[in-house]
Formats: sequence, C-alpha cells, structure tokens
Amino acid sequence: MQKNQFYLVKKDMKQNKRIAKQMIIDLWMSIIVVAVIWLVGFSLISMYPVPGYILCAGGGIYLVAAIVHYEYSERLINNEILAAGFEQSQIQKNLLKQLPVPYVLTDAEGAILWFNDSFAEMVGEKISKKNITQVFSTLYKKMFPKAGTGKQLCLSLDGRKYRVECKSVLMNFNAVEEVQGVKPEKEEPEEKDETADSQDVLLAFYFFDETQLMDYQEESKSKRMVAGLIYIDNYEEVLENMEEVRQSLLLALVERKVVRYMQSLDAIVKKFEKDKFLFVFEEQNLEKLMETKFSILDEVRMINIGNELSMTLSISVGVNAPTYVETYESARIAMDLALGRGGDQAVVRDGDSISYYGGKTQKVEKSTRVKARVKAHALREIMMTHDKIFIMGHKIPDADCIGAALGLYRLAVACDKKAYIVMDKECAAIRPIVDGLTRDKNDEEDPFIKNEEALSLRDNTSMLIVVDVNIPSMTECPELVKQVQTIVVLDHHRQGNDTIKKAVLSYVEPYASSACEMVAEILQYTVDKPKLRPIEADAMYSGILVDTDNFVVKAGVRTFEAAAYLRRVGADVTRVRKMFREDMEDYKLRAEIVNRAELLYDEFAISTFDGKDVDGATVIGAKAANALLDVQGIRGSFVVTELTQCVYISARSIDDLNVQVIMEKFGGGGHLTVAAAQLKDKSLNTVVGDLKNLLTTMKEQGDI
Repeated sequence: MQKNQFYLVKKDMKQNKRIAKQMIIDLWMSIIVVAVIWLVGFSLISMYPVPGYILCAGGGIYLVAAIVHYEYSERLINNEILAAGFEQSQIQKNLLKQLPVPYVLTDAEGAILWFNDSFAEMVGEKISKKNITQVFSTLYKKMFPKAGTGKQLCLSLDGRKYRVECKSVLMNFNAVEEVQGVKPEKEEPEEKDETADSQDVLLAFYFFDETQLMDYQEESKSKRMVAGLIYIDNYEEVLENMEEVRQSLLLALVERKVVRYMQSLDAIVKKFEKDKFLFVFEEQNLEKLMETKFSILDEVRMINIGNELSMTLSISVGVNAPTYVETYESARIAMDLALGRGGDQAVVRDGDSISYYGGKTQKVEKSTRVKARVKAHALREIMMTHDKIFIMGHKIPDADCIGAALGLYRLAVACDKKAYIVMDKECAAIRPIVDGLTRDKNDEEDPFIKNEEALSLRDNTSMLIVVDVNIPSMTECPELVKQVQTIVVLDHHRQGNDTIKKAVLSYVEPYASSACEMVAEILQYTVDKPKLRPIEADAMYSGILVDTDNFVVKAGVRTFEAAAYLRRVGADVTRVRKMFREDMEDYKLRAEIVNRAELLYDEFAISTFDGKDVDGATVIGAKAANALLDVQGIRGSFVVTELTQCVYISARSIDDLNVQVIMEKFGGGGHLTVAAAQLKDKSLNTVVGDLKNLLTTMKEQGDI
C-alpha cells in the first residue's frame, strides 16, 4: 500500500505540473498585456505626459498584482491537490482494508506488501509469514502470472478451498491513472521497455472461498452412476466337459462370487442371461474396484469342482458419460473391446481413456463355427456389391499376412470381381511365396500392386479387406484406409485402443492361431467354393506354420482342421518346408542373437540385433525370440532389432506372461504370447533401456 500511495503522490505532482504550466501561460499573457500598455504609455508621454505616466504606472501595478496572484494561487492549488490526493488514497486504503473479500498485494517475488483484514482473518497465525508462498504450501513462484496478465489458481488452506484470481500489474503513470478512473492525456509516444524491472510489477491476489461448492461438485461426481457388464467367456466350453450334476453347482458358485463381490461395492447386480450380468454402482466405489485390479477375475478362475477348464470372466465398466444411456453404451463398447482382446480381463472406459486389467490367460478356442459361417456369408454379400476389391495386410508382411491375402484374393476372383493385393515392397520373409507365384502364373495377372497404384485405382465402387492387422497406422497403406468407405477387417490379434473404426464388417478372433486359419474356415463356408492353386494353399499352410511355430503355439482343434483342409486342396508339407528353410548366414545370425542374450530377474531374456544391412532382419529376430523360450526358466523373450527407419521389438512368452500388454506400452500389440512393436526416432540402446525399465516397473507392481 505504501507503493500505491507513492504512485498516487506522483500522479498528483504530475497534475500539479499541468496546472502550474497553465498558470505560467496566464502570467506571460499578463506580462504581454503590461508590455503593450507600457509601449502605449511611453508613446503618449511626449504629447500627453500625465495620461502617459498614469498608464505606465497602472501597467506596473497590474504586473505586480499578477505576479503576487500567481505565487499565491500556485501555493494554494498545490496544497489542495496534495490534500485531495492524500484523502483519496486514505479512502481507498480504508475500503480495501474493510473489503469482505480477502486481498493481498505482493511484489514480483511474492513478498507481502499489504493485506486487508479479511486476508488476516483467513490465514490466522500464518500472517506473520513474509512471503505468500510460505502461507500456501502449494503455491510456487513459477505459478505467478506474467507481467500485465492474470491467472486463476486453486489453493487450499486449513481444509478450505479457494479460487484465487491473481493479477499482475506493470506499474506506470498511465496505468495508475487508468486504474484510478482518470483518462490520461495524449502525450508523445515513448519507447517501450520490453524487459520491465521486477520492482515495477505488483501481484494482487483475490481469494474466493468455494469449499462448499467444490464439496457439492465432488459429492455429485461420486454419486454418479457407473454401469458395467460381466460376461462368462467360456460358458459352453466349460459345461460341455462336466458332469451334468456338477454344472449347476459350478454356475451357482460363480454367481455367488459375482454377487458377493458386487455387494461389497454397494452395487446392484442383475443376471439377464445365463452367462451375462449387468451391474450399477456409485462412481466413488470405482476407485476401490480398480485398486483391487478386479480381483474377481482371479477368484472365479480358481473355482475348481472337477471342471477341466477354468471359467473366466470379462468385465466392462462405462464411466463419465453425459447420460445413463450413454454410460451403458460405453460399457457395451468396452465389453466388445475386452472380448476382442481375448477375454479374462476388465476394461474401464472413461470417455476416450481406456484402462485394462487382467488378461493373463490364453483365450479358449470356440468349438462352434456358427460365427465363422455367418461372417463368411456376410463377407460374400459385401463382395458382390462392389466391383473392385483391395486386399491389404500390415507393413513388412509375413507368411500369415500374404497367405490370408491370397486366400481372399482367390475368393474375390471366384466371385468374378477385380481384386488386387496391395504390397508396396516385398521382404525376405515372403520372397519364396512371391517367387512361387511368379513361376505359376497360368496366364493370370500379377495380383500385387503398389500403394500409389492402389490409390489411383480407388473409386466409389471399391472395397478394402484388411487382414492380419486392425491398427490403421500399421497397415501397408494407411491413406487407403482413409479414402475407402467400405472396409472389412479380418484379424486374429487382440484389439487395442487404436483400431479401424469405420469397418462395416469386423471379424477379429484372438483365439484363432492365425489369419490363414480364419480365411481357411471362410473359404469352406462360401457357396462359390473357390479352388486354391497349389502355391496359394502352400502360402496359407506356411502362414499357419509360422504363427504357431510349427503347431506349438496357440494350435487348437480348429487350427488342425484348417491345416487338414489346406492339405486336401493341394498344400504340400515337404514343399512348404523347403520353401522356408533358412540359409546358413541367417542361421548363424539367429545363433548369435541367442548367444548375446542377457537375463533380467532370471526370467526375461533380452537380446539385440543390428539388422540394418540384413535382409529379413525382423524374421530372424522373431525366430531368435522363439528359440530363447526353449531355455529353462525363461518366461518371456525380447529381441530388439535395429532397422534403417525404426527399431523393432519381437516379444514371445510361454503362457502366463502377457507380452501384448508390454508391447502396447511401446505402441504395438499382438497376442498374449506373441507380440511386437515398431519405434521410430529412437536408438537401439534407448529402446533396450526403456524395455528394462518397463519390465522392472511392471514386475515391482505385480503386473507381470
């Protein structure tokens, strides 16, 4: 406040100078008038002495009176202006002092210069602090607004919550006059100093107590309804292998677990189908549910009364939606995502934010083929309504990707449609297949086209089938995904947050061993019964072999049935084995990768590979990751391969380690036991360090 008074006095002095300037002008006008009178008087003396002398004497008397009046008026006006300014500052000081809103004035460093009674009452004993940052522990200097700006802060003190309006004022004469309601006169513009001295900056803090309002807001938020769904993933599969007398007991135990768990959260739970539950509860209990990481998943999985398979649940929660209907819809979308990721997990969808819990077991293979038959018929119907069919996989295609694409290409040709397989650049992993297609053309056109050609051929009659991938950015040509309106997705990888949103048909089955297995089933259910060429059957068979590591990983009953179908239509095991034999150099490189592997926690094998000048480096790295799993005690293997444009991570596990969750942290994805990620603008050592830190963190938190 002392600074304010100082600037007010300065302002009064400035006003005084203006008045004095005007008085001087008036004085000079009097002098000029007297000079004219004297000039006339002296000119009259020679002719009329008496009037001349009287006129000169009168002029002198007038000049003396003007000077005396100037001196007296100047002193009087100065005293009045100073008195008025002082009185005004005192009034303002008293008003601020008694203002019911807590108010404090500080310098640029936060040192308290002045405060009113309300602020003193608010802070109590802390009023003795010299700096406002000492009064409020959550307030720091870096939070102060810049000079000439304002900022809104939220601070708390002694259990009270305050909305704080903080204003930073750059003190200068014109600014002070505007604040006081006096419009400054136009003066010559002065050069502005961009770097204001901190001593010229004052901070004004206004405190508004909003404790009750915020408490009401938090209470309202905590009372909002949260909707959720619980599905039994493998209801039919578990019961079909149990004695009938035990089935009802198992279901009763599962239902009892679910109901008791939800009742502990004050939730209302209702069973609306034999294997589906709906529950609602208040949002304040959601934190408790997330802290336990949905322990009901493990509790149900551990129920065993003679059942060969463990029963697993999928849980979805929708939260923070504007209406109850949208909250339920959010939960339904989250359930689709949980099932698309293989089940046995919980998904919490809060707006666009999605959190995952669980997912530690392998997806149980579905014995029924009803879904495959329905999807096959739907795919054919969509194909029949389009003239051009583009088939596209992921970047750096492998045998499963190209094999599935060839199977769908043959289906499109059987439907008398013009089909293209979009592949910008082949790699060593699929070169034997491409070479085999080149040798066995049979007067057919080359099915492969480049990205640019696909974009130029696209029109309104085109459709796109995406195979072996469901993430737009990882497709061979992401621009084609944006431009084509009709899209079909066929994939066996678990879904993540970033999926193809506008697909008219999405067939994503994480339990399937490979995309080739899914395509083989589709081909069997189409009425056109396309006849595969031997090289195409070999390609699809090799895709299953690669993704199952020779029928070791994720090979179920339907996997062998698909392989049997391919054998019947012309796939030759010996020919496939010859096609994908390694040369000696690749074999040595794979052995070197295994040899340089290091162990983390004696259960994670991590190795590196410089594949910038190696053809098919990612395939070699993937095979090395598979080989590392043969070492006793290894739960997960990670091979980090450095390529020219990115760093590639191949992740593998046996059963209990979910490498998909780990790779999702790097922007990748995959399956529970097979996953990968591509990282750009990062070095090999940086990626390895990030991987070790992530594994350490997840291990300490019990996530792996």
